Amino acid sequence: MDVTPLVRKGTQIIQSYSGGRFKVSGAVYDGAVIVRPEGTTPWEFSGAFEEIGAQDFDALAAQADEIDVVLLGTGNGMKFFPPILKDKLKSRGLMIEAMDTGAACRTYNVLMAEGRRVAAVLLPF
Repeated sequence: MDVTPLVRKGTQIIQSYSGGRFKVSGAVYDGAVIVRPEGTTPWEFSGAFEEIGAQDFDALAAQADEIDVVLLGTGNGMKFFPPILKDKLKSRGLMIEAMDTGAACRTYNVLMAEGRRVAAVLLPF
């Protein structure tokens, strides 16, 4: 049985994630990525989760009027996302929802298939 969600042609779908890699619509990315229905790009962040700052979301903040929610994949497990940082990003138009990377990948695919304006910012395992 094919359980792949029906998606518009050219829309980015996360196919797999493991070992520090993501496979998105047939392309393989090493390291952190930003996935939007329109495209996938490497995320220029190589520090520890605890080092994430508002400036790391500048590219998405510039597109905030085109995004309803940003799913932040925190790696292997759910990590606490500081409320002060969440509020700062909200003031820039970004609604951030943090969860482990696997959950963020699955949630992105569901929301994207529903036609929602979603972005996934994913840290590798």
